[in-house]
Amino acid sequence: MPASTNIPELQQRIALFDDQFAYKELFAHFYKSLQQFASSIVRSHEVAEEIVSDVFIKVWKKRAGLNRINNLKLYLFISTRNGALNYLRTRKKIFLQPDQYFVQLQSIYFNPEKLMLTAEMMNRVQKAINDLPPRCQLIFKLIKEDGLKYREVSELLHLSLKTVENQMAIAIRKIGLAIHFDIRTTLSS
Repeated sequence: MPASTNIPELQQRIALFDDQFAYKELFAHFYKSLQQFASSIVRSHEVAEEIVSDVFIKVWKKRAGLNRINNLKLYLFISTRNGALNYLRTRKKIFLQPDQYFVQLQSIYFNPEKLMLTAEMMNRVQKAINDLPPRCQLIFKLIKEDGLKYREVSELLHLSLKTVENQMAIAIRKIGLAIHFDIRTTLSS
């Protein structure tokens, strides 16, 4: 998810001016991340697409009140989560806990040029991420790839902030071990 998009500006243009171009830009900015998140809950690419489309249709229908939303990114993720869980409830499927979500990571979100990682290192990192427990993977993806803050992930998944912090520490430690990187020695240097 590119960080260059000014979400509050898009939000204002949609709410005040019914700006369809801003709406399309907002949709393009969030669609892929929201679709992956919904897919991790419902485990169906097609259903996830419908859920995210419904979220954006509701955003457009209620665009006049869009300025009352303080954190649009979190609002979109929560709306997507709720839509996915409602879908599961209507299909009488089992309610999934966050550690049961299936997460498909888009990328490992590292910049290989800056970190000068070799292809082997990238494979090690990706394998370490894939080997993380599902909840840990989901939290890692939401924070590192989707750019949510720890507190936002805590609210989104109904977990304590401490749990989110611990899960990220586990993820970082396991990834570090996979590439033979000891954060303690690096911090003391």
